[in-house]
Amino acid sequence: MPEAPVGAVLAGGAGRRLGAHSKPMAPLAGRPLISFPVEALRQVCDRVVVVCKADTHLPSVPAVDERWDEPDEPRHPLTGITYALNRADGPVLVCAADMPFVDEPTLRALLEPQAPAVVATSEGHLVPVLANYRPAALEALRAAEPNSALRETVRGLDPVTVEVAPEKAFSVNTPEDLTEAEARLSA
Repeated sequence: MPEAPVGAVLAGGAGRRLGAHSKPMAPLAGRPLISFPVEALRQVCDRVVVVCKADTHLPSVPAVDERWDEPDEPRHPLTGITYALNRADGPVLVCAADMPFVDEPTLRALLEPQAPAVVATSEGHLVPVLANYRPAALEALRAAEPNSALRETVRGLDPVTVEVAPEKAFSVNTPEDLTEAEARLSA
């Protein structure tokens, strides 16, 4: 039986394009945006953590077991992934804090293949912030250039890929994305 992963919500980005709200705190359907991926991970993982910068403001989300403060620099998703993988001392199922439509079946699909990295793809694009990373990937992730493109770094791991529907990989980056997500949830 494979080791159960830690569910890690990546919330270390600055979120400048979203405007007045930090991504984790952005209101969506009367809840903080981060609560959606946390809830999905909670259905799959026994332990759910938020990986973020020390200065990140987080709402209270009861389903979160711990907050893990990653290094302040660099401000790059690779920092959070590497930090979570190192700290978990085992596999981590990562999901970005700005993915409100990720769900249990999508996350479970990332657990099946046994590989150092199992990464979602959507419409032909790798989605490295929706993935299952195992300790065997840690050395290569640590060796990556700090400002290299995350997709290229993860592609170098020769990951197993799992195709996911575009709406499951949808991320909120702008006020328009937040409005779109609100409309989708209302429909």
